Amino acid sequence: MFPSGSETSLLEELGAVHTAGEIAGQPDLWLEIYSQISADKDRIMSFFTGSLPCTDRIILTGAGTSAFIGLSLSPVFSRHLMIRTDSVATTDLLSYPENYFSNDESIILVSFARSGNSPESTAVTELADKLCKRCSHLIITCDGNGRLANYHTQSKKLVILLPPSANDRGLAMTGSYSGMLLCGILIARLREMDSLGSQVNKLYSYGNKIIDNYSGKIKEIASADFKRAVFLGSGPFFGTATESHLKLQELTDGIIICKNETYLGFRHGPKAVTDETTLVVFIFSNNDYVRQYERDLVLSMKKGRKPLRTIGIYESSADGLKFDLDIKLSDSGNQLDEEFLTVCNVIPAQLLGYYKSLALGLRPDNPSKSGAISRIVEDVTIYKF
Repeated sequence: MFPSGSETSLLEELGAVHTAGEIAGQPDLWLEIYSQISADKDRIMSFFTGSLPCTDRIILTGAGTSAFIGLSLSPVFSRHLMIRTDSVATTDLLSYPENYFSNDESIILVSFARSGNSPESTAVTELADKLCKRCSHLIITCDGNGRLANYHTQSKKLVILLPPSANDRGLAMTGSYSGMLLCGILIARLREMDSLGSQVNKLYSYGNKIIDNYSGKIKEIASADFKRAVFLGSGPFFGTATESHLKLQELTDGIIICKNETYLGFRHGPKAVTDETTLVVFIFSNNDYVRQYERDLVLSMKKGRKPLRTIGIYESSADGLKFDLDIKLSDSGNQLDEEFLTVCNVIPAQLLGYYKSLALGLRPDNPSKSGAISRIVEDVTIYKF
């Protein structure tokens, strides 16, 4: 899928060259990020050593895709850093700061941003400094020239700048999303860095397998005449499902209407969206306990209206369930810790959005014909609080 030679020229004509390369380049990016965080371990550890003892809570934040990173990461931070961690979008923090910031609470604000130039990003960091008892800032970004990376504060601050290839040139966040998500996982498990190399190598293998073995099959699914899509995921995979639904929706300029839900939550009303024009994508946990509930939901789909197509994404077992497309990552049992699966399991939706965009005659690098969405959100007025 890497653009090269004459293929590059064709993809440039189609307005797809950046998105194609950025999706395909993710596994290599993950290896780069692991090497970078390993080399930067002492500096990051020093930040947490100085901040955690006086911290009451960690808030993971960002806007849009950058906010969804926290949905997958918050339980990882809570478990490994042993401190309450909440995922709250900058869009919520900005509009209702008093609901999240308090002058009797000290926090670490972990900000994720591709460019760091969205108006909400720096506005929220300023509010946190103003309203919290104490705020330490951990900024994870893909653009060293962005306003967020260069935010000036008297508070403790650490900026982690991802490799240049993470700073997607296409409108849709692909490598920036998976790269910042992986970075967050590694930071939460910083004390285990030396032993996590095998996990990242397996993640690299799974990512390449999806791209090399399933791109053609995903392209076939993308050619089907579905009008809506539903992405289901439990726990950390709800973050994956949330990002997946946005990826397909924005790459198709809203022509395909998408929804995300948990497996158990889908039963409580949202299941009504399923009809003969719907694609349903099941993102499975590799946790046997969780998968019991996921399997029951899939079996319940036999009642009522049938979807047009189904995709199942799982590490090694779907418990005998069959789909129009099975994306199986391992023939040797479960080998990856659950949180790392969230990084590679977004690739099918990226590919689906990419191919559906082309099938609809759009330009994946900039699919918005009206300009309703753009690479960097603009025209947000920031009001004094």
